[in-house]
Amino acid sequence: MQKTTVQRFGQVIGLKSTCIQAYRDLHDGSGVRDLLTAANIRNFNIFLTEMPDGKTYEFAFYEYVGDNYDEDMARLAVDPRNQEWLKICDPMQFPLPGEDSWRQMENVFYNP
Repeated sequence: MQKTTVQRFGQVIGLKSTCIQAYRDLHDGSGVRDLLTAANIRNFNIFLTEMPDGKTYEFAFYEYVGDNYDEDMARLAVDPRNQEWLKICDPMQFPLPGEDSWRQMENVFYNP
């Protein structure tokens, strides 16, 4: 039996101030939670905070528990429901300079 190693991911992206409530409301529903689960994503969290520059940023954390991250993410990317979800969410966000979407963050500490 192959033991699956948990991979942890942190990401950051901006959220347009005019979209904060709509973004919150959107995530109150069931959304694409089942698709994330099918893609072996667990413990998905999104945090919002206003930074000193006056802009709101999202910080996301999730764990991947599958055996082939690239394959699972490719399958998720072409799923029609996920594509529709992203058509709603993406325009609410603004990437950090030099990024096209979420910026990956480095994991420097973990306490199991």
